[in-house]
Amino acid sequence: MENQEINEENINTQEDINTQAEDTVQENVTETPTAEELLAVEKDRYIRLYAEFENYKKRTSKEKMEFFQYANQEMMISMLAVLDDFERALKEIAKNGNPSDLQGVELIYQKFKNKLTEKGLKTMEVAAGDVFDVDFHEAITQIPSPSEDLKGKIVDVIETGYTLGDKVIRFAKVVTGN
Repeated sequence: MENQEINEENINTQEDINTQAEDTVQENVTETPTAEELLAVEKDRYIRLYAEFENYKKRTSKEKMEFFQYANQEMMISMLAVLDDFERALKEIAKNGNPSDLQGVELIYQKFKNKLTEKGLKTMEVAAGDVFDVDFHEAITQIPSPSEDLKGKIVDVIETGYTLGDKVIRFAKVVTGN
C-alpha cells in the first residue's frame, strides 16, 4: 500500500511538473512581441536617435560660431596697446602740436578704431560717478572721495575697457572713492 501511495504521489508530482512546464511554454509564446510592438520599439529608437543627432548638429554649429567669434581675441588684445598709444599721441599733439598733424593722426586713429569695431570690439562707456561693478571695472586704487555722493563710486578712469562680443577682454581700470 505504501508503494502505491508513493507511486500516486510521484504521478501527481510528475503531472504538476508537466502542467507547470506547459504553462511556462504558453507564457513564453504569449510574451513574444508582435510585429506592431517591434515596429513601435524601432520607431521610438529611430526618433530618439534622430533627435540626438539634431542636438549634436546644433551644438557643433554653436561651438563653431563661438570659435569664429572669439578666434581673433588674442590679436584684438594685442591691438589694444596700439590703440592706447594712439590716444596718448592724440593728447600730446593736441597740447603742443601742429593742427594739421593732429588731423592726420586722428584720421589714422579713427580708421584703425573702425576696423577693430567691425570685428566686434566695443568700448566700455565708463565715466566718473558711475557705480563700481567688478564685472566690468578693475579698481587700481582708492582715494578719499571728493564728495559724499562719490563714495564707493568711480572717481577717475585710468584705462578704457573693451569687450569683444559679450565677453570682457580688458577691464576698465578705475580709481574709486572711499
